[in-house]
Amino acid sequence: MRIAALIVAAGNGSRMGADRSGRAKQFQMLAGRAVVAHTVDCFSNHPLISEIIIVAPMGGVECARDALKGRTDVIYVEGGDSRSASVARGLAQIPSPITHVLIHDGARPLVAKSTIDGVIEALKTGPAAAPALAVTDALWRGADGQVTAPQARDGLYRAQTPQGFEINTIRTAHASGIAAADDVELALSLGIDVTITQGHEDNLKLTYPADFDRAERLLAMKEDPMDIRLGNGFDVHRFGTGDHVVLCGVRVPFERGLQGHSDADVGMHAVTDAIYGALAQGDIGQHFPPSDPQWKGAESHIFLRHAVELATEMGFSISNVDCTLICEFPKIGPHAANMRIVMAEIMNMEVDRVSVKATTSERLGFTGRGEGIASIATATLVKK
Repeated sequence: MRIAALIVAAGNGSRMGADRSGRAKQFQMLAGRAVVAHTVDCFSNHPLISEIIIVAPMGGVECARDALKGRTDVIYVEGGDSRSASVARGLAQIPSPITHVLIHDGARPLVAKSTIDGVIEALKTGPAAAPALAVTDALWRGADGQVTAPQARDGLYRAQTPQGFEINTIRTAHASGIAAADDVELALSLGIDVTITQGHEDNLKLTYPADFDRAERLLAMKEDPMDIRLGNGFDVHRFGTGDHVVLCGVRVPFERGLQGHSDADVGMHAVTDAIYGALAQGDIGQHFPPSDPQWKGAESHIFLRHAVELATEMGFSISNVDCTLICEFPKIGPHAANMRIVMAEIMNMEVDRVSVKATTSERLGFTGRGEGIASIATATLVKK
């Protein structure tokens, strides 16, 4: 299967109206580029598209070249005096190795790869396919601003493009001379089966001025999507001699201490590693090697602050952290509120975004035997 994209950009956009420079909608600016330039990108970036043909308005080939900054990987064709005539002229310029064509509106600059993929997949088993969305809103008939009757919506679809065809099938259809609003209508008039594939709400056709505002927002989201990261951390320290343990930055009196190269704050270590994990930046041992004597006995807030600063440098804010301490003793409950306050201060966060809680292992395993304390933590990071 060799596939070409035929982008129809020959209309005058009468419902939209020309801009101050007289350009039709497909050549007007959207997010700093011509609409049709965004449309072409959708297909030039697709790995299965071999050729791109753009059909410009009559006398408007140079306008199309200017809109595409003179791209040489596009075949430019002058359109006719109707949509059908323009498509037919474009079809005539498709080189012979091509077996299938996707015919797309130049004013649909947000077609997703998944929508294109769906049409291509359907063409493997049928002569024609096109994306659509089932009508879900209630429909009315009306006249003079008044509702005259309800209209059943069963079996109704909102048509989109690209509409895909076996190349010889659609060429034959256009040679018939039958007038049609689009290529699917033309195919149906000749008894050609057309498979409906899944459309997408973002695949809007720019028709009215307000559509540009929506398209601007969608492009902004596409170019700068929300980046949410989750990381988890796990740490363990055994009991040794001592008269207290440090957990989540709080000194808790106890008959034993925790052993470790630093202050062995198992809770803060788990949270720190959760942040590093969300950033894909290793763990504490990589940033503060235990073989380095300068970190012997170091307070763990040094590690946590480093992880928080690294997140900031990489453009992330910490949305929340959740730390669970796993031990039979000491009792964590009386100290949990203070632990949250200390952790929130170190991370420059609101206390209600920091969770510290505890559980036992029902006297199972090393924590159940009272040999040490474990901690597991999760951190959520959001790109600023």
